Amino acid sequence: MLPRPSDLIPHRPPFLFIDEVLELDDQHALCARTFRADEPFYAGHYPGNPLTPGVLLCEAVFQAGAVFLTHRLKSQGGSAADSTPVLCRIEEAKFKGMVLPGDRVTIEARPTETLQQFHFMAGTVRKDGKAVLTLRYALALIPKSA
Repeated sequence: MLPRPSDLIPHRPPFLFIDEVLELDDQHALCARTFRADEPFYAGHYPGNPLTPGVLLCEAVFQAGAVFLTHRLKSQGGSAADSTPVLCRIEEAKFKGMVLPGDRVTIEARPTETLQQFHFMAGTVRKDGKAVLTLRYALALIPKSA
């Protein structure tokens, strides 16, 4: 049985942009999210023509990356309880389609390289099997402050 996102990462509503973990192994995390029509950001982005903000699609990818890193850390005998995943870099974000209220997307995060505490990753958001966002980014697991 796969864990819930809230079992792996510290994000909580209203800033949790993953509904479920679909696949999780040492190669990737595949998650899903359905953007509900009653989400508060649609009221202002854009009235009468709501569109999911690209920055929130990016955030969903970052959260999928955090799910992956937490899983990897646990599988290596560590614990993520003492650290917080922090975004360090965004590169080559390419928006290729729109996500509208009611759309269900899949969110994939794959590791590309690790340098000390920096974890470089590639991410994709897909709607109906087609990429609507691709990007590269880096996360760091930062120790929690006392």
